[in-house]
Amino acid sequence: MIKTSDLTDSRLLIAAARFFSTVLSPLLMPTYGVFLILWTSVLCYLPTGTRMAVLAVILGITCILPMVFITVLHNVGFIKDKRLIQRSERLIPYIFGVLCYVGATFYMIHIHSPQWVVMFFAGGTLSCLITLVVNQRWKISAHMTGIGGIVALIYQIHIQGLGALNTFWLLCATIMLCGVLGTSRLVLHRHTLWQVLAGFVSGFTCVFLAISLFG
Repeated sequence: MIKTSDLTDSRLLIAAARFFSTVLSPLLMPTYGVFLILWTSVLCYLPTGTRMAVLAVILGITCILPMVFITVLHNVGFIKDKRLIQRSERLIPYIFGVLCYVGATFYMIHIHSPQWVVMFFAGGTLSCLITLVVNQRWKISAHMTGIGGIVALIYQIHIQGLGALNTFWLLCATIMLCGVLGTSRLVLHRHTLWQVLAGFVSGFTCVFLAISLFG
């Protein structure tokens, strides 16, 4: 017999998993990345207005535009679920997402961002492209790809001495969030363990190598 307390605990666990999956959505990762770059690295000394403007543009390009695009696809019946749970529904939204990343990369070049910042977006673009290709055969975790890129970004800021503060604890906190997000995707039965791990490895590797080799 299932106890009421067990049902309550299960519901709370699922609610927490949904919460973390939402606030750590792959659509928000570029914005989080820019926030970390502009508020924790040496670029934090730029005028606040300038930093807020850049953050707003990146939010618009990599989050709002894809959300509007997915909503339109849903409203016209092209996709059944805005969360893109079905692998078969991800192709067109993912292609649009890659194009948004390309646009964000060129925007960073246009405003004369440091090369390592540009490479953060270039690495993100590559990881999105890999996710797009792999998704045709296997449902890799886009959530973990996104947060993997963030972990790589903070790690590079830390080891290259680009931080305006002690980024060690920030890195530790992000790695913990990475574990929470991966667990959340498993709890919701969105991915298998291997799909979660593959997503993280893809995101981390692409951003890490992009900044290491070209940043």
